[in-house]
Amino acid sequence: MKNNQHYLSHSSIDVYFKQSKEDFVVTEIPLYEFTGDGEHLIIKFRKKDLTTWAALEIFASYVGCKTRDIGYAGLKDKNAMTIQHISIHKQYEDKLKKFEHNQIKILETTYHNNKIKIGHLKGNNFFIRLKRVLTKDVRKLESVLGSIATHGIANYFGFQRFGIDGDNYKKGEAIIAGTLKERNKKLRTMYLNAYQSYGFNKWLSRRIEISKLIETFEPKQLEEMLNIPLEELKLMKSQEHPFKIMQGELMSHYPFGRIFCAEDLVSEAEKFNLRDRVPTGLLTGKKTKKPEATALKFEEELIETSNFLDGARRFAWIFPSDVNSEYKEEKNHFELSFTLPKGSYATEVIRELIH
Repeated sequence: MKNNQHYLSHSSIDVYFKQSKEDFVVTEIPLYEFTGDGEHLIIKFRKKDLTTWAALEIFASYVGCKTRDIGYAGLKDKNAMTIQHISIHKQYEDKLKKFEHNQIKILETTYHNNKIKIGHLKGNNFFIRLKRVLTKDVRKLESVLGSIATHGIANYFGFQRFGIDGDNYKKGEAIIAGTLKERNKKLRTMYLNAYQSYGFNKWLSRRIEISKLIETFEPKQLEEMLNIPLEELKLMKSQEHPFKIMQGELMSHYPFGRIFCAEDLVSEAEKFNLRDRVPTGLLTGKKTKKPEATALKFEEELIETSNFLDGARRFAWIFPSDVNSEYKEEKNHFELSFTLPKGSYATEVIRELIH
């Protein structure tokens, strides 16, 4: 896969970053407070150098249940220290009191009246350590991080979505075309999701490229190149946010809410800049809303339409919150922390930060 467009224009910053349990810590933020009573035992645990699936299998094997009997809200990175919650029937509580594992530590337990399900997640908090950061680059890092805190970031799917070789989307495309049969349900779903993600990233990258052109050139110079009406280009250029809203854009209230079509570009762009709403992009499939006018034209040009699987709309843009940083000069470490909504990738924040 080719690199996705950055929306910020600074030169690359030379640092060392590798996902590891020391330098990449993820803490899950549950969607709701647990009630403290009910038939489900809620386990808050810390894991390191393990996928969530592997951790579930370890718990299931220890208590003697099926992995499907354990509820979880989301999958967490292997190459990290992660803190998350699972639910299991409280009949296993006594057995778990003796649980020990060198990669898993139970931090606390409580109860709840329903099983945790996929998506029962508000977001994730991240702590990330960049190494070999020169003093001369600290101010630049802080400035770029300030821009990200102000304007947000493109909600690309991270490289993790596409497999080790980055080409899982090709297998998804082959499944849809009928040239590949995949009987393993988990792999099949992974390949199809990668195909949807690839189309979304391609569309988002092009939209950022268009936004940068509009920032740089006069509307009259772009009218023929982009095939967008001159008056609309003028309205887009006047927008304060670096990602330009098009006529007919499908917007969503942020951080959650209904999806609707943008009609008044000026008003919608102002509310986007105030973080009240964000544009959305397509995860191809059936049962999805479509944008209108100019926004529809660019979406149809860049994303293959498929009725093979269920589609959805995804935030094109997100706003990291609780953004903080600190430079440890004696070690040349630049440490930062931030919170992202569920389904967003911290590695994309790092990619935009250091280019």
